[in-house]
Amino acid sequence: MEELTAAKFKRVDRSRFDTDAMVRPTVTYWQDAWRRLKKNPVAVFAMLLLILCFLLMALGPVINGQEYVKINALMKNKGASAEHWFGTDFLGRDLFCRVWVGARASLAVALGCTAIQIVVGSAYGGIMAYFGGWIDEVMMRIVEILTSMPSLLLTMLVMMVMGNNLIALLFAMCMTSWCGTARHMRGMIMQLRESEYVMAAETLGANPAWIIAKHLVPNTLSILILNVATSIPNYIFTEASLSFLGLGLKDPVISLGVLISNGQSVLDLYPSQIFFPALVLCIIVLGFNLLGDGLRDALDPRLRQ
Repeated sequence: MEELTAAKFKRVDRSRFDTDAMVRPTVTYWQDAWRRLKKNPVAVFAMLLLILCFLLMALGPVINGQEYVKINALMKNKGASAEHWFGTDFLGRDLFCRVWVGARASLAVALGCTAIQIVVGSAYGGIMAYFGGWIDEVMMRIVEILTSMPSLLLTMLVMMVMGNNLIALLFAMCMTSWCGTARHMRGMIMQLRESEYVMAAETLGANPAWIIAKHLVPNTLSILILNVATSIPNYIFTEASLSFLGLGLKDPVISLGVLISNGQSVLDLYPSQIFFPALVLCIIVLGFNLLGDGLRDALDPRLRQ
């Protein structure tokens, strides 16, 4: 075997190498999640679809120059045309404008319900997980009692008692929906509360409410964002279903559910009056569901490279 000596080795000039170029740039969790989301064509398509829908909700009533509340008896029950893109309803009102105004109302209801669900569920779950013990046991039993009740039945009872108005609808749809978020938060925070930075904050005498708001809840943002993306389409569909059954919003309030309910009464003669509101409803729900699937993959830390 040949012996290795110093003469057999050649010295390399290190100045030829750019050491800074060899260092991998620092990529944060959110930057990496955004990069992975952009690489998902289905999620990008859903995002563009929702942006288009939002623009039509904001500008729809003025795009074709029609008024969504103006009654024109001479133009009632007309089909789609150059003047009325989606046709008109049984009072001659422009259906294109009414569909996008109704979508605006349905989205507002969904966003309001989602905000209540996230805030109440996060606070409730954070308190359960942080304090634990008998507090956790009592609060968890309350959640189990609420989730054991049929949510649709509770919603129908509340709407029958409080009436068909927006406040009653928000209250009815949020009665039990926050329980799932509270359970998710409880499981996440029970893992995070054993972290070193939480123990350090407790040692320094930090207030429990400050620890929950400053350290625990921000580290569950990925779960909350995913929860928002999946809850919004569920609320939109629930609002449309209740309004279609006559238990949600009613005229003169305009929502997708109200328009679908009105179109159902003339389905045999004028199917376009139910087709266009139902189509917009399906597009919005599909967009949020596809975007939610993309966010689920993008926010999963196990897939981070």
